[in-house]
Amino acid sequence: MTAEQPRVLEGALAPATNSKLFGHQEAEAFLAQSYRSGKGHHAVLIEGPEGIGKATLAFRFANHILSHPDPADAPERLADPDPASMVTRQLASGASHNLLHLARPVDEKTGRAKGAITVDEVRRAGKFFGQTSGTGNWRIVIIDPADDLNRNAANAILKMLEEPPRRSLFLVLTHAPGKLLPTIRSRCLPLRLKPLDTQALRQALAHLGLDLAGPDAERVLAAASGSVSEALKLINYGGLDIAGAFDDILAGQGPAARKNMHKLADVLSGKDSETIFDFFSSLLSGRIMQLAREAAIAGDVGRAERFARLSSSVGERLAVSNAYNLDRKQTILSLLDDLKDAL
Repeated sequence: MTAEQPRVLEGALAPATNSKLFGHQEAEAFLAQSYRSGKGHHAVLIEGPEGIGKATLAFRFANHILSHPDPADAPERLADPDPASMVTRQLASGASHNLLHLARPVDEKTGRAKGAITVDEVRRAGKFFGQTSGTGNWRIVIIDPADDLNRNAANAILKMLEEPPRRSLFLVLTHAPGKLLPTIRSRCLPLRLKPLDTQALRQALAHLGLDLAGPDAERVLAAASGSVSEALKLINYGGLDIAGAFDDILAGQGPAARKNMHKLADVLSGKDSETIFDFFSSLLSGRIMQLAREAAIAGDVGRAERFARLSSSVGERLAVSNAYNLDRKQTILSLLDDLKDAL
């Protein structure tokens, strides 16, 4: 049971169809052994940066449980999903009656993912549990990610976590656990995933048919920060060029820098630019946080506070721009102006 979801990145595999996971053997072993013990927690908070495999791990664990509904008979490790099994086929096609995948729905008018997971989406979980209550099967809800829950939706999920139905499991994904309601975090078992190391990232990309080589390989590995999705944006969406243009703008002055700002803003606000805009948003936020840390380490408290305030402002303005569909080019130009002023 799954709603229409945003398209996956070019070159990527949807988590429900991905047969391999790299770099998280300890987390897989922990989940398998916890389930086998019969004492597993009803809600697991899978934490870690975006694009490192949290959703793939959640679907692998769901496949494991639904394939072995009796914990005592379950294997001690998670195996790669069997493509011939009914459970795997149902999960891959979104036709499983025992799993609900909650994510931001797609706006039919714009084709873009909406700004949040709303309470209407969460109500689907209530119907899901009601429709399957008499089957005796495991019922699994994957919230992907919980960071996208708006306030009402978060409160609705909290009520379910406080009184979970029998034989239910919540797999709650988060890129930034500090942004979640403390009451949601307190009702979940935290499971922290680390960014992929270089070997695991190379293996994950090779699984997708991308064998890194050539002069840009090291740049991609360094800039991806252990994230498969970031690597795909760098390789398939012009992310390396965007990052280079951003650096040139920050280093430049005068009319030439202004011209480059407009060129970059045009690219980021063009048709079908959602993915690369998200990439730039992360790049911008990350650079400002880096500048704040560097200033703090150097003992320049005033400069550190200036960048910290700018970091908070950027996040809010990007959220407002997305929520109200504001002119993206003007938002980008304004943010770049503020960053250059702060520098």
